[in-house]
Amino acid sequence: MPKTRTTLTIDQDVLRAVKVRAARNGVSEGEVIEGAVRRALGFDVLERLWSDSDLDANEAIELALEAQTQARNNG
Repeated sequence: MPKTRTTLTIDQDVLRAVKVRAARNGVSEGEVIEGAVRRALGFDVLERLWSDSDLDANEAIELALEAQTQARNNG
């Protein structure tokens, strides 16, 4: 998937933690941030659903959005 460059404002403590995690895992800071955003948006659930089931993409998205809504309502 193509990447897009962006600028964001982030808390210094969060950025420091991103830098530490990136260094420890041998990845870029962008990869750490993208991974965290993907998990927060439920992309990890979608990817598991797509790889582990017979659901098509639309069914997987619907299921993931339902799960996300339930988690927010119960949280």
